[in-house]
Amino acid sequence: MAWQIRGEYFETCSCDYLCPCPTSNLSARPTQGWCTFAFVQHIDQGHYDGVQLDGLNFAIIGRTPEEMAKGNWTVGVITDQRASPEQQQAIVGIASGQAGGPMAPLGPLIGTFAGVESRPITFDKDGLRRATSIREMLDQALEGVSGANGVEPIYLDNVAHPVSTRLGLAHGTRSHVHAFGIDWDETSGKNNGHFAPFNWQG
Repeated sequence: MAWQIRGEYFETCSCDYLCPCPTSNLSARPTQGWCTFAFVQHIDQGHYDGVQLDGLNFAIIGRTPEEMAKGNWTVGVITDQRASPEQQQAIVGIASGQAGGPMAPLGPLIGTFAGVESRPITFDKDGLRRATSIREMLDQALEGVSGANGVEPIYLDNVAHPVSTRLGLAHGTRSHVHAFGIDWDETSGKNNGHFAPFNWQG
């Protein structure tokens, strides 16, 4: 089944800025000894086997008990409540890696797939700021670290990250995760964030 989605993504994680995971190919010890992360993605345009996905959002929530490369991740997917059953099935296949594409290589690292929830998902973008709210499950925001031109962020380039090989650097301004048995709250402004356009296909 041919599919393609493109749009915007952002994440925060429990590592201090700058997260050591992307720059070590997931082999470095997370700064807390464990890592909780939340990817949120807005699809500008997309299709899956003839099913249109334009305008929908989804989130991938995860926790790793130690170095990411050692596996045993717990991962859950939150789909946009506006999605039809066919759209939801398509998004879960893409986000879980079951439909191939960039998430598929992470499959062997997932010890527990914690399930799927459907919720209203907001995705707000304003300059170098990103924010999302998913009732009772996720509330997070970040602010990009401004680069030399004052408009774009500083970038990590050519990194082995599933969403994009070029990531804008950011500080998480708030991160509240209470989903799939994963609980994490952080408002210090010291934790890590990334954001980027994405273009996935499978």
